[in-house]
Amino acid sequence: MTLPAGIVGYGTTAGAAIVHGVHGAAGVTHWKAFAGRRQLASPTEAVEWASIPPHGLSGEHRHTRTEEIYLILDGEGEFLYNGTAHPVRPGFLALTAIGNIHGLRNTGDTHLNWWVIETLAPTTDAVLTGTASRTPGVTSMRPPALHDLFKERTVTTDGVFTGPLRSIEVMDLEAGEHRTLGRSDAELAVFVHDGHGTARTDGATADLTANTCLTLSAGTATLFEPTTRLRLLVVTLVLPGEGGTLQ
Repeated sequence: MTLPAGIVGYGTTAGAAIVHGVHGAAGVTHWKAFAGRRQLASPTEAVEWASIPPHGLSGEHRHTRTEEIYLILDGEGEFLYNGTAHPVRPGFLALTAIGNIHGLRNTGDTHLNWWVIETLAPTTDAVLTGTASRTPGVTSMRPPALHDLFKERTVTTDGVFTGPLRSIEVMDLEAGEHRTLGRSDAELAVFVHDGHGTARTDGATADLTANTCLTLSAGTATLFEPTTRLRLLVVTLVLPGEGGTLQ
């Protein structure tokens, strides 16, 4: 399939890799990367999906250079935040700022699946790009945050993150409805949580099914057309030097 212009990192969770001992934990993790620093203009490390089997564990580890979201898609488990366990279910969203320790445990009898987006903090980005003038200096560790996205509908990262990931939103579109997504100042990462439809731009079309992920380039407009009720999870990744809120 030829991807429409402006869509990068398109893929589904099919064919995910099997990784052993993630962050030192016993057992396996199923993992898929959709886009990374080489494809994206924002200071985003990676857009990924992960899954652990019943009673599996993604080991606890400290974040020292990136800010990261975990968004639970399927299953039940516990977020492990700085030594404290928090029960989670589909729609639960964790924001992990630099300095915090986090992990994830599957407490259910089915796979626990989650969407992962990891972005560079400004200090890390300045080191990697050699732009010392953008280095803001050392800041205090910000506490993590846990939200129920499906209840709140939109979550901003104000007060938690300092990098490009500004907001996370859930959009529900009915069959026959349509929505155009795109921003001049930000890339949008989109995950199809449920339903079927198409994404169309410049006369080309990409198929959308559950567990499809795609990233929209800044400065482009993509038309989403559901053929059944379609649930989209949308993350805003602002370009360097830009700002604003999700359209």
